[in-house]
Amino acid sequence: MESHEAAFPQVMELTGERTAPGIWHENYWFARHEAAYHWITATRKPTGRVLDAGCGEGYGAELLRLAGADSVVGLDYEGTTIRRLAKVYPQVNVVQGNLVQTGFADDTFELVTSLQTIEHLWEQPRFVAECRRILKPDGVLILTTPNRLTFPPGNWYHTRELTGPELADLVGAELTIVRTAGLRHGPRLTAWEQEYGDCVDAQLATDHEHWDPALADLVRSVTAADFTIEDSDPAGTADSLDLLLVGRKAPYHGT
Repeated sequence: MESHEAAFPQVMELTGERTAPGIWHENYWFARHEAAYHWITATRKPTGRVLDAGCGEGYGAELLRLAGADSVVGLDYEGTTIRRLAKVYPQVNVVQGNLVQTGFADDTFELVTSLQTIEHLWEQPRFVAECRRILKPDGVLILTTPNRLTFPPGNWYHTRELTGPELADLVGAELTIVRTAGLRHGPRLTAWEQEYGDCVDAQLATDHEHWDPALADLVRSVTAADFTIEDSDPAGTADSLDLLLVGRKAPYHGT
């Protein structure tokens, strides 16, 4: 099997704001992000027009396209990232723009996804309102974000991290919430941590060049299958690593 490093040569500078495939010491974070995209495609087959808002390098938008969406738009504000997306995933439609003022017409998309993005935004309520505006009646918004209760503090790219109830309140002001869930470590990562300690803390404790061999081997080997995602009410996500939420726009009634 071709490795991520061979398939996606590294051309993006790592700043800590986003992750990308093909970078071995980022592989844990990439796989954790990818797991949520697999959850989306497994539980809700993408159809019609799909927007991936805050798409980053574009691997998630491509997964949505391959899962059956009629068309996928990848929206991001950062020019270098968008240019890379256009080269690596040419069948994804690329738009550079502002997530809180997208420029799309009302009622455009059947599905809007935005994974690990809302925590970066200053105007979170405005973003959710914009998603509602551009969703078609009965359209769906799927968000993921780090759980503030478990995520290591100090990421200066995050303007506001959320708990499960806070995310539900934020989205519930504009959409009907139909599903909430939490992402956690699966059995293999849990077993490793029982022997060696918290793997996230270990990764953040020192530069990857100085990682213990056991940690380096683990990080290289992590895949999306090493994470579990379980439905829960918002309060029940308190010990999860990431929060997942599905909201639906109300259908039109009458003429």
